Amino acid sequence: MSTEVVRPSIAKPGIVTPSPRVSRKSRNAPSPLSFRFPAYLAEEETTAHRQAELFYLQKQIQSQTPMVIVLEDGEKVEGQIEWYDLHTLKVRGRTKTLISKSAIKYMYKLGEVGQ
Repeated sequence: MSTEVVRPSIAKPGIVTPSPRVSRKSRNAPSPLSFRFPAYLAEEETTAHRQAELFYLQKQIQSQTPMVIVLEDGEKVEGQIEWYDLHTLKVRGRTKTLISKSAIKYMYKLGEVGQ
């Protein structure tokens, strides 16, 4: 059997064109093992996690809590969270810093004991 790809031509209204052929090799090929990133959890898990995250961040913004944000590389950023969106936090400390959420290892309030 040939493994060539057949592209359908643009058809006139009312005329059905054949669908492209799929090679037998690609149909029976095993799919790669799935790897789930934390950002791609099931919808109900994501919704509950996201709501808890939004509640916590909003509370820290409203009370202007001094925070310590520890990044994946070990660097610590101190300051108050000004705003956030789906992927970033803006922290006001000695300087204003935009931090990607994927770079955050953990965070805690400045008065608490860090790890």
